Amino acid sequence: MMQYMTDRFLKVLFAVFLSLLLCSELVSASVAQIKGVRMWASPESTRLVIDLSNAVDHRLSRLSNPERVVIDVNQARLSRSISNLNYKNGSISDIRSANKKQNKVRLVLDLKHKVHPKSFLLKPNAKYGYRLVIDLEKINNKTQSSTHKIIKSVNSSKKRDLIVAIDAGHGGDDPGARGPRGTKEKHVVLAIARKLRDMVNRKPGMKAVMIRNGDYYISLRGRTKKARKLNADIFISIHADAFKSPKAHGASVFILSSRGATSEAAKWLAKKENEADLVGGVSLDDKDDMLAKMLLDLSQTATIEASNSAASRILSRLARIGDTHKSTVERAGFVVLKSPDIPSLLVETGFISNYKEERLLNSSSYQKKLASAILSGVEGYFKQYPIPGTVYAKDTVIKQLNKKILTSTMRKSFQKHKVVRGDTLSGISKRYQVSMSEIKRANKMKTNTLYLGKVLSIPRS
Repeated sequence: MMQYMTDRFLKVLFAVFLSLLLCSELVSASVAQIKGVRMWASPESTRLVIDLSNAVDHRLSRLSNPERVVIDVNQARLSRSISNLNYKNGSISDIRSANKKQNKVRLVLDLKHKVHPKSFLLKPNAKYGYRLVIDLEKINNKTQSSTHKIIKSVNSSKKRDLIVAIDAGHGGDDPGARGPRGTKEKHVVLAIARKLRDMVNRKPGMKAVMIRNGDYYISLRGRTKKARKLNADIFISIHADAFKSPKAHGASVFILSSRGATSEAAKWLAKKENEADLVGGVSLDDKDDMLAKMLLDLSQTATIEASNSAASRILSRLARIGDTHKSTVERAGFVVLKSPDIPSLLVETGFISNYKEERLLNSSSYQKKLASAILSGVEGYFKQYPIPGTVYAKDTVIKQLNKKILTSTMRKSFQKHKVVRGDTLSGISKRYQVSMSEIKRANKMKTNTLYLGKVLSIPRS
């Protein structure tokens, strides 16, 4: 009996040991490994990306005196120290890290100034696994007091420059499409954007502003928000397309679709009560729902029409330097096109997935041609539809006035003669004391033949 109790006790003890061992292995398997940390800095924000083997829970807190952000990552282990990060640009001056008890990792971000921190977990995609993203938005005390958009004056006697917002797509952790030879979209479009910027700034009456001017990430809505803060008159987003078939080729130009406009209008109307931005210089926060919707619809309709007009001109210029994917402007619900009061368009400069076009997009001379075509389309649009208060509007008024003066002068410099039976060109020449060649030139006549009833313009002698 005693032997039986001993054997049974040993079996129970062994089962408990196996159970504890299994639980330990399960806990160990669920602990995420921090595989690396990457960082990108823009003038307005800094993004920190933590690569993980598994999904994790985390807690983020902001501390002052000195300024720092603390991130506690649960069920995670840091297998290597965080190094090889460049702290020259951005909000972070240093990162301290340590493995804590109960499988917790603590990261302390030492900051150069105050920030608005936010964090979120991204699921795996084709390129990356789980990622914990920390965004640190710089707090600018100088601009905090000015929350409303500056309304552009049309009454000032001093004419302002047209503001062209140039948006190089992707950037930072988002490389965009890749070509067969490894070309990254984010690098190509930034090169084109910079060439376009230089060309715009050389044009009297125009000023370029860059939405992205380095290898860093800006959210899609952050791009349109920045364009509105910079009081842009037009927004141009530059991309390079990709497709599963390497045969796809040609440039495209997109504007906002009606469905995209409707969804954006719903978002604006839903948050109008606490929205400090303006739509076409008119605030929506003090309007009732019906009036706000009407104002927004009017603004969006006019903006889409203007976008289409500018896009058509750009597409026709692009067709002169290479193939276009389609012969007409295309429409889509791209987020960067959803500003309700800035004409916005997206230029797909070509298919980077096409071997030939990838080579062209890497060519500096071809990049200049693309930039020149885009600028030509934009300039053509503003010449036909100048914005009041800008240099282009002033030039247009002068040109129209000169044309009227010239037309009036020309009218005064000519007299009319209606051809009747018996008239000859030589007889009319003697009557008005004007040479036959002058009469023919004024009326674009190739022969001396006259037609009964025709009214001739006779230059005054």
